[in-house]
Amino acid sequence: MAEKKSKEKKQEKPAADKKQQPAALPKDYKPRLINTYQQEVVPQLKKRFAYKNVMQVPKLEKIVLNFGVGDATENAKSVDVALEEMTKIAGQKPVIRRAKKAISNFKLRAGMPIGCSVTLRSWTMYEFLDRLISVAIPRVRDFRGLPIKFDGRGNYNLSVKEQIVFPEIDYDKVEKVRGMNITIVTTAKT
Repeated sequence: MAEKKSKEKKQEKPAADKKQQPAALPKDYKPRLINTYQQEVVPQLKKRFAYKNVMQVPKLEKIVLNFGVGDATENAKSVDVALEEMTKIAGQKPVIRRAKKAISNFKLRAGMPIGCSVTLRSWTMYEFLDRLISVAIPRVRDFRGLPIKFDGRGNYNLSVKEQIVFPEIDYDKVEKVRGMNITIVTTAKT
């Protein structure tokens, strides 16, 4: 009897090594920015910098989104609201960031939740970057361009002052307007 149950459990598990796509997408689907990168950007970079191999061309590794929730010390539900908003924006569940040590001036104890962050890779990274460039940034009020904030190692940091620029966030349900930090990590050396 126990052998039958163990065989049934083994058969129910899907293969973990296969990359699963969302059910609504066709099998040959690629995000728009991946196609643009492969067909237009890579050949231009190879020509401009005289790269001999495609693997020398810089590419995106990950995008890290960070929400700081300063009022979490007074209102515990604000972290839950921030988690929900970050989930809608990023498309995956964020991780709660906790204070490492106590700071009495901020009424902060070690281990208290102070924000949330999420790391995007692969297709979700490209989909988020596409939405950021083509939808969210044009919705910023008084937009004057993006600042040059490269860190010398090919990583780019930018901040969005309002989470309501993303179409996933319903303006009427927002309790407090919060900013977020977006870090784009690349393989570029400079």
